[in-house]
Amino acid sequence: MIEQDTIKLLRECDAGIKMGVDSIDEVMDQVESGTFRQCLASCRDKHIQLQKEIQVLLEAYHDEGKKPNPIAKSMSWMKTNAKMALDGSDKTIADLMTDGCNMGVKSLNRYLNQYQAASEQAKNIAKRLIDLEEELAIEVRQFL
Repeated sequence: MIEQDTIKLLRECDAGIKMGVDSIDEVMDQVESGTFRQCLASCRDKHIQLQKEIQVLLEAYHDEGKKPNPIAKSMSWMKTNAKMALDGSDKTIADLMTDGCNMGVKSLNRYLNQYQAASEQAKNIAKRLIDLEEELAIEVRQFL
């Protein structure tokens, strides 16, 4: 049970990171503020570093990870493009990032509760990812 919960939790973290990085990449070229762009780039880099740790652990379990849910990814893409078409300002981007971070935190906490038998190492990674998401949501408030 520990191994299965560990793999499942790591997979959800992997999918969440991919979704977050894709979202940042999608808007990065449209960010006007250099400070905001640096904030997003730094967060992206931290996500990628954490994803590398996850990949090492998943490989040890002979697992390839998980891609983001295609429906969730499509909905995110549509929301982003619709909002950006109406108003492509940094305020809109900050709003989208905040929503994404909040959804990520909510999902990750749900998975932590669902996969309680996961290893402490996997739980620690999920908590670190939650912290990254919460930090970004706080950092982008100045651009709302």
